Amino acid sequence: MKFATIGTSWITEAFITAAREANVFEPAAVFSRSEEKAKEFAARNGIALYFDDLEKIAQHEEIEAVYIASPNSMHFKHAKIFLENGKHVICEKPMFSNVKELDEAFKIAEQNGVFLMEAIRNVHSPNFKILQDNLEKIGKIRSALLHYLQYSSRYDAFLHGEVANIFSPKFSGGALVDLGVYPISVAVALFGEPKEIHYTPVVLSSGVDGSGTLIMQYDEFVCTVLCSKISQSYIPSEIHGEKGTLVVDHVAPINSIQFVENKTRQTVEVAEEQSKNDMKYEIEEFVRMVKEKDYKAYEEYKKWSRAVLMITEKARRQNGILFDVEK
Repeated sequence: MKFATIGTSWITEAFITAAREANVFEPAAVFSRSEEKAKEFAARNGIALYFDDLEKIAQHEEIEAVYIASPNSMHFKHAKIFLENGKHVICEKPMFSNVKELDEAFKIAEQNGVFLMEAIRNVHSPNFKILQDNLEKIGKIRSALLHYLQYSSRYDAFLHGEVANIFSPKFSGGALVDLGVYPISVAVALFGEPKEIHYTPVVLSSGVDGSGTLIMQYDEFVCTVLCSKISQSYIPSEIHGEKGTLVVDHVAPINSIQFVENKTRQTVEVAEEQSKNDMKYEIEEFVRMVKEKDYKAYEEYKKWSRAVLMITEKARRQNGILFDVEK
């Protein structure tokens, strides 16, 4: 399946590398608002076609799908153009700024007979499936701590007055939607939607959250999610049960999962070696779903993405964090 890319950052190059590793998704065209940048990016990545016109690339007969990695606030506009032109879309997380955009985009996809999927790499990896399969070992769940705290290389510039996209409400940025979506996606995929949520953020001068603590309340336990672009963590995530604990080295990528039995303290590693570029697995699943027309899986992924976006939108609105597209 031949695909185009929107976005010329490192994440697009990582996606192209993963697509070639998967060997089921062929990069065929590049878009950038700058023709020169599109040409340079295409040449650097061995891609023949490049465009600075969205309509032209969306209408190109060789293109079957698109990977969108533009700034968050532009995802909906870009996805809409490709969906309306009958192209399948895999869109980088967070897929959209809010649930209203998501619902409209899925409606457009349905009207045009194409698939739309969020590129949330961790929940499609083999080790996430191993985590799911081992959840019953720990018995009744009593608490969970899932987190992603990574000091941003762009925060120093922010402190000196330069507001990068990820710290800007204009581009639908913030820690929760950039990094928090990873642990939230794990929680939703493992435990379902929470009964209640409460978010306590550190709001930056730009108006978005630099870090925060999200409490997700379930019937018999609480899942605590930490996220940050302005600090760093060096501890694993954990899911605590009455029989044992699952210790996860990182929520994205998941490279190690240890089951620790409560009474004996015996520790067993259950994770397997997987690709260092775990985008490979979301690509493989996206292509499989499209080719097999697997609507059962599609409905499940739609439900996951909507639940995660509902949580992040509600958490933001609890604290008066609005994106420019919502004002």
